[in-house]
Amino acid sequence: MKNLKLKNSSYQHLEKAFKEWVDILGYSSGMQYYMQCHVREFLHFLETNNINQITTLQQKHYKEYFTYISTRSNQRRGGGLSNNSLNKQIQTLEKFYEFLIHKGVQHLPPVTLRQLKLERKEVEVLTQEEIQELYKATNNESDYYLQEIFNARDRAMLTVFYSCGLRRNEGVNLSIDDINFDTRIIHVRKGKNYKERLVPFSKTSLKYLQEWIYDYRIQLIKSQKEGALFIGNSGKPINGGSLYRRFKQIQQLVENAELRTKEIGLHTLRHSIATHLLQNGMELQKIQRFLGHASLETTQIYTHLIQKDASNI
Repeated sequence: MKNLKLKNSSYQHLEKAFKEWVDILGYSSGMQYYMQCHVREFLHFLETNNINQITTLQQKHYKEYFTYISTRSNQRRGGGLSNNSLNKQIQTLEKFYEFLIHKGVQHLPPVTLRQLKLERKEVEVLTQEEIQELYKATNNESDYYLQEIFNARDRAMLTVFYSCGLRRNEGVNLSIDDINFDTRIIHVRKGKNYKERLVPFSKTSLKYLQEWIYDYRIQLIKSQKEGALFIGNSGKPINGGSLYRRFKQIQQLVENAELRTKEIGLHTLRHSIATHLLQNGMELQKIQRFLGHASLETTQIYTHLIQKDASNI
C-alpha cells in the first residue's frame, strides 16, 4: 500500500523511524520496503478509525486490522491476500511492537495474532545434468559487444545461487569484499533474519568468480568504490528482479525443450544444490549450516525429495 498518505505527524515520524531501525538491524532493502509499507498501512488504518495516538493502541485494534487486511483486495494481483502475505503482515506488526518497546513506549498490548498455516508447494529440483545445461548456455555467442561480459556474469550468478546455495537477497547484497579467494569462503552478512554465515566454494567456483570480478565486472563499473558483486550495463548494482529475469533468459537458451518449460527460479538452484549434496553423501547437519537454515526440520525436506524420487524409479 505504497500510495497511502499519513496525515498524522507522529505516525509519519514512527514510520520513518521504524524504517531506519530495521535498516540498522540489517534487513535487506527489499524487506525494509515491504515492512515500511505494512507499517504505513497499519498506521493509516488506525488514523482512519480515529486512533491518533499510538499509546492508545489496544489488543482489539490488532484484531480489527487483521480482519480488514483479510478481506481487502490484493491490489497487485486481484482477489484477496494470500496466507503468506497475511503472515508477513503479522510478522511486521510483531517487529513494529518490538520497535515501539525499544523506543520506550509503555503499556502497549503485545501482538497475539496467530499466523496462518501455509500449503507447502511442490519443490522443483533440477538434475545435475540440467545444471550443466544452464552453465553451457552461458557460452552464448552474439555480435552484441557486451555479450562476453554478460556470459561471465551469468556463470558467476549460477555459481552464487547454485554452487554456493545463496538465497536471492543474499546474492543481491553480496559485495566483492565478502569473497575471500585465498580461503574460498563467502561471508554472507545479510542472511535470513539478519543472520551471518560462512559458505565455502569449490575451485571451479573460484575460477568463475575471479573471471567475472577481475576480467569483466571491471569493464562495467563507473567507480572503483562500487562494491556490489553483480553489476548491470548501467554500471549500477543489479536488483533481484533483474537477476531473476536474466536467469529466465539463460533457461530459454538451453537445448533441452523440457527444461525450457519448467517453472523455475533462482531459489530452484538452492533447492538443487542441497539435494545434490545430500545425494552425494553430505551429512544433513552440514547442509543445514551451508544453507543457513535455523532448524534441521527445514533441511529434512530434501531427504523427503530423495525418497520420493527413489520410489518413482
